[in-house]
Amino acid sequence: MEQASASGPPPPPPTPPAAERDMGFAERALAAAGAAVVSAVLVNPLDVAKTRLQAQAAGVVYNPIWSDFRCYPSCSTGGVNGFGPSCSPECFQYRGTMDVFSKVTRQARLFRLWRGTGASLALAVPTVGIYLPSYDLLRNRIEEYSDRNCPELRPYAPLISGSIARSLACITCSPIELARTRMQAFKESNVGGKPPGMWKTLLGVLSSRQSISSPENFRGYHLLWTGLGAQLARDVPFSAICWTVLEPTRRHLIGLVGEKSNTAVILGANFSAGFIAGVISAGATCPLDVAKTRRQIEKDPERVLNMNTRRILLEVWRKEGINGLFRGAGPRMGRAGPSVGIVVSSYEVVKHILHRKHTEL
Repeated sequence: MEQASASGPPPPPPTPPAAERDMGFAERALAAAGAAVVSAVLVNPLDVAKTRLQAQAAGVVYNPIWSDFRCYPSCSTGGVNGFGPSCSPECFQYRGTMDVFSKVTRQARLFRLWRGTGASLALAVPTVGIYLPSYDLLRNRIEEYSDRNCPELRPYAPLISGSIARSLACITCSPIELARTRMQAFKESNVGGKPPGMWKTLLGVLSSRQSISSPENFRGYHLLWTGLGAQLARDVPFSAICWTVLEPTRRHLIGLVGEKSNTAVILGANFSAGFIAGVISAGATCPLDVAKTRRQIEKDPERVLNMNTRRILLEVWRKEGINGLFRGAGPRMGRAGPSVGIVVSSYEVVKHILHRKHTEL
């Protein structure tokens, strides 16, 4: 351990390298999936707030049409010709994270803050189940290789491993991310209608291919990966920054209390390091998140096929300036900190418990 620390960040402290090598991909995936479920449920309201703020800036109008809608007790329900609400335009404008919480709860009840949770769970479980085990295995291999052949490479193991693992997870689960973003951004437009679920949302994306000119029809299924480029441009740098900050931070925190491999130390050190790394990474990559959201909520299939991250960022910069590029940064950072902390700490604790069970057998 002392020799390893001299040449760069060592493997994660909760479990020694030998113990990690004893764990298979399936066990790591199980630990990661459990952590993902807890995180997705707890932080979904912040994800809804972030998405709605970004969608509103992109032109999505949150103006319900059902006749029994009332923002405040003072708002009448007569409207025009007896249909629609008679509310101030301010009733349909979100001014910040807490304003989103307040208006969504008042207008559509509290449970709507968990809109898209099913898609979040469907996304988080396979994504994290692929991402964290792949990161672990890749990092261990790179560190083993660098110890034998290239010691200078070892400090970059978290950055390289995190980037590759995140790319694999994003490509695999991009259609679910698309469905979740659209479910959180849009409300139902039919009176008394039930909001479409994940599968109906994806079918709606596919149905739009019929409006594309015939020579391009073969690209219809590619619409399920709409925004993948923007998602990779956001998530890969996020992952690279996150693990580069997280690994030395949690090692330093564990060093402050001594090399005691117990559950409390593992939980506290990993949650704190994950929280710090998540906030920093989310803030740094917020403009890329704005680009991803705008591309995924675009409903014009012709425009979708011609959009890219660079064009979107330039368009936002010209129209809205720096504020537009960091739209939703507050809820994004507020979500990422506890989310990364919960996922990483839960993952490492479950790994620690599984390792202890292996050693007792």
